[in-house]
Amino acid sequence: MLSAFGTPKYALLSQSKSIVALTGDKKQGKKMWFNMVSFDETELIAKRKYVFISDERPKQLFVEPWEGVHFGCQMVLSKELLDEPYANENARRVAILKQVEADTRKDTSEVGADNAMVSLCGMMAGQGMEAVLTKLDSSPSLASRLSEQNGLEFEHISFDKGRLRMVIDNDVVTVRMRLGSFGKDEKISFEGLGSMED
Repeated sequence: MLSAFGTPKYALLSQSKSIVALTGDKKQGKKMWFNMVSFDETELIAKRKYVFISDERPKQLFVEPWEGVHFGCQMVLSKELLDEPYANENARRVAILKQVEADTRKDTSEVGADNAMVSLCGMMAGQGMEAVLTKLDSSPSLASRLSEQNGLEFEHISFDKGRLRMVIDNDVVTVRMRLGSFGKDEKISFEGLGSMED
């Protein structure tokens, strides 16, 4: 998992039956982060993991980065989702991204009941993926760009622009999303996210 902003002012551990989340902030909530892992309840192995970093510094002339969000996740995909007969590869990519968005919202709301920061961060991540899915609804062929090194650029209601990259390897999907000033870097690396075995 990625570490976030060094040592936080405080860190809060939240958990449910199958999810563990660690959150923190710095500078009066202007920088927020969480790391979260969702486990398979029967086998006690990680099936989804997330990292989220939000920097909400106001814009200042000649000072960067301005406000932005980094979001990353890895998920083990179900056999049912992978075996579904899709019209083409782009339709498959869209269906997988929809599942990632749904699982992200579900997991963050499950622990967000007692941790407002996880709930807020999950909402921001969900908004970003929703914006990508809206763009793909109007132009499904753009889904082919999701796996490219610079991902797919999209408009975001709060952070102006964003970029999302998604790579599927066997039954594991890895997603990296950058919003706001962090989306200016066209190369989206998966470095630091680790793998589902970590």
